[in-house]
Amino acid sequence: MAVVALAGCSGAPGVTTTALALLLSWPLEPGRRMILAECDPDGSAVLHGLLQGTLGDRYGLRNLSVAARQGDLGDSFWRQLIDLGGEDGAREAAHDRLLLPGITDPAQAASLGSVWKALGVIFRGIDAEHGHDVLIDLGRRGAFGPSGELAEQADAVFVVVRNTLRSLQAAEGRVRALEERIGGVGVVLINEGPYPAGEVQRVLQVPVVATLPYAPGDARVLSDGAEQPRRFERAALMKAARTCSTLLVQTAAVRRARLDPGTRAAGGEVARAR
Repeated sequence: MAVVALAGCSGAPGVTTTALALLLSWPLEPGRRMILAECDPDGSAVLHGLLQGTLGDRYGLRNLSVAARQGDLGDSFWRQLIDLGGEDGAREAAHDRLLLPGITDPAQAASLGSVWKALGVIFRGIDAEHGHDVLIDLGRRGAFGPSGELAEQADAVFVVVRNTLRSLQAAEGRVRALEERIGGVGVVLINEGPYPAGEVQRVLQVPVVATLPYAPGDARVLSDGAEQPRRFERAALMKAARTCSTLLVQTAAVRRARLDPGTRAAGGEVARAR
């Protein structure tokens, strides 16, 4: 049981693709769910990527600002989720791998100022009351500014970085700032470049918790809705994502155990199940 946040930096390191791979490969016991919340203030990459615009704006984060003003955020949250295991991504019933799509326009982020903190409380309540795991996609800049509340509420924050010179230079300042703000930051490494994990750790001064292969063909299925090959679940990216998810949960559990429970929001009533 964990609330895990993924963040990125400039240069499109692959945060959302990584998040989707983790969502679809996350090990779940019977009765548990995995929820991916796309909380990138720059806008959704899933709606017009994996889902190819099939849902319009019927579901997602943008609808929660209205619900918050009406005092209906807790119940509305569950109504905004779609089941990625359902046919064509249609949400017919709450199964076990659910997505909260992000905003459709970055301008909509301004209306969510009071929602970010409440969402953090909801995520903690989902974890505490129902034993479901929550993965938060913060995008390239969502770990800072108003949506940074979500990073602070998470059990652990991981920065997605490619082991190229350009990506490491972009990540260095971002990782340092996050480490100073919340501590316990880790790295998920996309193995595109020449630098080994040990060198990445030396440069960024935080541990590389897991490594994913650079697999553009596999990634396009998730990032752009490319045709899914047979046995996609056995693809290199998905197999590595299963290992990665286990390592992230273990790291989050260790960090959570070190924190004073009194520093966490209870999150009770707003996270009640439908």
